[in-house]
Amino acid sequence: MKRFLTLFTVILVLTVFVSTGFAQKPAEQKAVEAPKEAQSAETVTVSVDKTNLSGGGKLTITGKAPAGKDVYIEVWAEKTVRAARLDADPDPKTGKRPYIFYMTDDMPVFYRLIVPEKYKPVLEDAKSKGGKWSVSEVIKNAGADAVYGYPAKLKIDRYQTSLWASIIGSRGAKLEPMDEKENKRRSMQLLKARFRSVGNVFSSNLKIAEDGTFKATIELPANTAPGKYFVVAKVDKDIKSEPVVVENSVTFPSVYLPNAGRTVNVIWPFLLTAAITTFGVLMGAGGGFILNPILVMFGLPHTVVAGTVMPTVLFSQGTGIYNYSKIKFINWKLGVTLGLAMLAGGFIGPKLTELITLDQYKFLFGWVLIILSLLMFWQTTPRYLEKNKKEQAILKEFRKRAEEEAKKKAEGGK
Repeated sequence: MKRFLTLFTVILVLTVFVSTGFAQKPAEQKAVEAPKEAQSAETVTVSVDKTNLSGGGKLTITGKAPAGKDVYIEVWAEKTVRAARLDADPDPKTGKRPYIFYMTDDMPVFYRLIVPEKYKPVLEDAKSKGGKWSVSEVIKNAGADAVYGYPAKLKIDRYQTSLWASIIGSRGAKLEPMDEKENKRRSMQLLKARFRSVGNVFSSNLKIAEDGTFKATIELPANTAPGKYFVVAKVDKDIKSEPVVVENSVTFPSVYLPNAGRTVNVIWPFLLTAAITTFGVLMGAGGGFILNPILVMFGLPHTVVAGTVMPTVLFSQGTGIYNYSKIKFINWKLGVTLGLAMLAGGFIGPKLTELITLDQYKFLFGWVLIILSLLMFWQTTPRYLEKNKKEQAILKEFRKRAEEEAKKKAEGGK
């Protein structure tokens, strides 16, 4: 009887233990799985009112995110372009200038980060700072650090440069790749170098309702590139939507310029260039000094403008050289001497152009034009011509030769 009671007790204890274990296991599983179910509910959806555009246009973006959370929308183009920046700012501690050149070929030709409308004062404050605004400061103040994604992953090369490196046609010594944090920080600086103004990088027309639904609009400009554009809505780096793709097409006379990252209607540049070249050759130049600021007005990067104008001047200079040689107005000895000096300048100039900003380019070019115009105006004043009889004699000789050539052509026509 005693053994029976002992055995019964053991069986009872085992039964209670096993039943308790099995009863608790589903509860434990449920407790573990509950957060996963809650996490899976943290989703973002996004859609656009149209998926095909022609020459840019307006897009309306709508979607839904977890209620009570800020939503951000990133829009970028598949086509890329080069962006560069020279860091020559003095170090706050040492006062030395680093002269490090940062460059990427992966900058999207279009990028926009749309923030909730409550952050509009942040953008207004950045605009009030003019050229001293900071991409990183706007992102921080708008709470968008976790959602700043695509540009942060750009492949950025950096070079230890110098004036001497530019003179010998080099960017300098290539440095080691940066870590993820530094790459992200430098991508923000390159973003500003490429797009320049606050409105070209950020907008704040994103409206979010209490239930998490949101709506925003974005305008793809007429000069934007053809190809795919991606739209992604984000709450943070983990909670984001799948990308929505929008296709943009471009038709002639609009032509996409890959190295400029934009589309240009070629009709107006063609007509302006014809008029400018006529005047430029009349002045003894190819017309590039006038064409240069005109092309900058079309929104082309100054580096591309400088490089594009150089070969185009060959066309006007080629015909100009031929016609001036026929009327014997060319002094070849002086021309070749000056040409050798221009070879050196043509070697150094392109690298220096790459290192300066658009504002610096406009400043330097503007002053050059002002000085040249004042110099030419001074040389046409009666007082100057009176004091320089030698120049008057040269002008008379040129005029005489031109009249003789015109007379010969007239007699030959008869």
